[in-house]
Amino acid sequence: MSQLVDRTITALRSEHDVLADLISGLTDDQLATTSGASEWTVAQAVSHLGSGAEIGRTPIARAAGETVAVEDNQTIWARWDGSTPRAQVEGFLEHNGRWLDTVEALTPEQRSSLTVDLGFLPEPVPLVTALGMRLSEVANHSWDVRVAFDPDAGVAADSAAVLVDLLAGPVGFLLGFLAKPAELTGPVSLAIPGGGLVIDDSVTVVDHLDSPSATFTGPPEALIRLISGRLKAPHDTGVTVEGAVTLDDLRRVFPGF
Repeated sequence: MSQLVDRTITALRSEHDVLADLISGLTDDQLATTSGASEWTVAQAVSHLGSGAEIGRTPIARAAGETVAVEDNQTIWARWDGSTPRAQVEGFLEHNGRWLDTVEALTPEQRSSLTVDLGFLPEPVPLVTALGMRLSEVANHSWDVRVAFDPDAGVAADSAAVLVDLLAGPVGFLLGFLAKPAELTGPVSLAIPGGGLVIDDSVTVVDHLDSPSATFTGPPEALIRLISGRLKAPHDTGVTVEGAVTLDDLRRVFPGF
């Protein structure tokens, strides 16, 4: 599991560097462009990631022994929402940078042993779970920003590969929030890149399937966008589904966030 922690942190650093390079050069008009999350502008998508970094750093830092002043989430969100688009970009660069500095400084022992009280789950979770949840959010919302300027953008390949492994393990419970398996009339076992997706009363990512009833053909990043509700036309070129379900069926199972 420690290797998965390291891979997740590496993917998060890469996501930050790519996104920082892009948004630092955007004009005010570009920041006001609608993002891949149609209800948000580019600046608002960045702001969401920035406020998430500010809020999310506190429980990890406290788990590592740092004394951190606590500010309630509503106050933090209100401050971000009231900021100008340019200030939202600058705030993301600052707070996501601090979040990364915190997790990158964790020792090998801390990376393997820390548990983090996120405040909204029933009990503290292993560090890998907290990091995996953050990567899911960052990878998808980074795509929201990048696709506003590049219609052929995909979720970063390294992030997608890590997320598939995370969904097969420590963050698999997220599928319970993201998926609506009742949208299908019966169970489906879907072959996916590197494994399988089992849809019955719940949804589970597994490392292999003996007899899949359908096959998803496309890169891992497209699978991640499917699960997050982002595999929609015109951003689904080259993806096919054959067998017991269609791509449209799967889109109903994964309506997105």
